[in-house]
Amino acid sequence: MPRTTTSHATTKPQKKDTAPPPRHIAGEVASIVASLKKLGSAKVRDEMGTRYGIHLPDPSKAFGVKMAAMQKVAKGARGKDAAHNHELAAALWDTGWYEARMVACMVDEPSLVTTVQMDRWVKDFDNWGIVDTVCFKLCDRVDPGLAFGKVRQWAGKKEEFVKRAAFALLACLALHDRKTGDEPFARCLPLIEKAAADDRNFVKKGVSWALRAIGSRSAGLKAAAMNLARRLEAKEGAAAWVGRDAVREMGKK
Repeated sequence: MPRTTTSHATTKPQKKDTAPPPRHIAGEVASIVASLKKLGSAKVRDEMGTRYGIHLPDPSKAFGVKMAAMQKVAKGARGKDAAHNHELAAALWDTGWYEARMVACMVDEPSLVTTVQMDRWVKDFDNWGIVDTVCFKLCDRVDPGLAFGKVRQWAGKKEEFVKRAAFALLACLALHDRKTGDEPFARCLPLIEKAAADDRNFVKKGVSWALRAIGSRSAGLKAAAMNLARRLEAKEGAAAWVGRDAVREMGKK
């Protein structure tokens, strides 16, 4: 995942209107949340902000669990039934706990993810850690048509972490999707060019990540990405920063 520093952006909490999970799922959710709480550490929770720039609107909604431990919990929770995993992920997400949401995206079934779910979850994005993990572990594995559609949709949004999600998802698709050809990625370069002028920290870093990831896919895309990076480099402000960052990183390979 890309280098990241702190931001002062805030996100208003979203109102929930969801039915309680079935009893068997509710018990499993309670057990997972209890396990995460037991694994939590005040030191790790404090370092989320000071060391990693993950600032939650409500810091009390995090236990302070290391990524490796969350992955282990997710591995133990994921069953063989896709529908169960999808239902469990939805219930974990609705708890509002940072770590439970991280586990949710690791246990969910990509083939069952819908556009409604993606739009619902993106409204809850309030820090770069959850944005990047949801994109890296789940959203880049859904149907490519749905994923690229969300890149285009979210790239036009104003909210910092929604816009970040557009380019984090694009970067993850570029890194992980080995079946899609170059054309869908090339069509996203104008989105990158337009968003490069956004000087908000997590947006510009996401834009640079996406540009560099696209450039890593093929010789043709690298040439196109480098061309765009050099155009951006010649501009001012955030666009120049994105251009320099991309030129420097792509030049190493």
